[in-house]
Amino acid sequence: MTSAPARMETALTRLVGVRHPIVQTGMGWVAGPRLVSATANASALGILASATMSVEQLRSAVREVKSRTDEPFGVNLRADAGDARERVRVIVDEGVRVASFALAPSRELIAELKDAGVVVIPSIGARRHAEKVAAWGADAVVVQGGEGGGHTGEVATTVLLPQVVDAVDIPVIAAGGFFDGRGLVAALAYGAAGVAMGTRFLLTSDSTVPDAVKARYLAASVKDVTVTTRVDGLPHRMLRTELVASLEKSGRAASLARAVRHAAAFRKLSGMGRREMIRDGLAMRHGKGMTWSQVLLAANTPMMLKSAMVDGVPEAGVMASGQVAGIIEDLPSCEELISGVMTEATEVLTRLPSLTLSDEHPLQH
Repeated sequence: MTSAPARMETALTRLVGVRHPIVQTGMGWVAGPRLVSATANASALGILASATMSVEQLRSAVREVKSRTDEPFGVNLRADAGDARERVRVIVDEGVRVASFALAPSRELIAELKDAGVVVIPSIGARRHAEKVAAWGADAVVVQGGEGGGHTGEVATTVLLPQVVDAVDIPVIAAGGFFDGRGLVAALAYGAAGVAMGTRFLLTSDSTVPDAVKARYLAASVKDVTVTTRVDGLPHRMLRTELVASLEKSGRAASLARAVRHAAAFRKLSGMGRREMIRDGLAMRHGKGMTWSQVLLAANTPMMLKSAMVDGVPEAGVMASGQVAGIIEDLPSCEELISGVMTEATEVLTRLPSLTLSDEHPLQH
């Protein structure tokens, strides 16, 4: 029996109360109670994805996680959701340790959570966004570079991360392109307090993603991961498939018609009324400056992800993916993954002091 990896204390582990500076991101339809609790029980920070849940489904999912683990975990929220404050109330009532956001929450929402003792960690994709949420009182930020899965920016993690580390005085968590212990050490060298991983946790035995879909990820090469704007009008990194190719060729009318169908399906699935969906649409327009056609296109994302991640029919859906999918070849448990990352990180850190510095030119004798 192998021994547990040593604790690696950073500003992140001290802030949220975990043993290892690793975060499992809140992926829609993927980061459910089983994956989150497995991550928490392996002494990292699991984040429950709530965007595809109703408020009551969120409360039930939080309680299920709590029945599976006594360790800290978090919930990911949409800051622009019309019912964001109801979801915040669930987090506070249920004693959830961390609230994370895919978009910058308002100053008021941050204050409300902090007053209740909840750690607030927004995800950002630009230095100015990190500076804004830090000034508003966020406790830490997740910085996602262009290598990350799902909605992503154009700036690589290795360029964005040092910018943000130099700009803010709160813990910075690096995301986009991380999957092993070497990456963790590299992030720490840049000044990060830990790493967040999505695709790597999707590809674990604790993930509920159907095996046939996981096999598609494992078979992918780096060149099989692409970025498209044709799903919901925003840059979205995913596996390259025949469906994605057809979306790239489809016209605007076909895209809007598909979005109408998906919006109706999501409303039925989530139990949302028309009034609630209109409220969410208005919030998205205000929060992101989107047109109504862009708001409508946003309905594509949850249903097309569900087709692959829940229903196991990748031909009818899309598979959000970080670039690292092209180099991942196994399906460890969360415990095995986190233990392996930490063991490798410790080995790398142990080797680094053996490097020697010399003023002598290599050609001098």
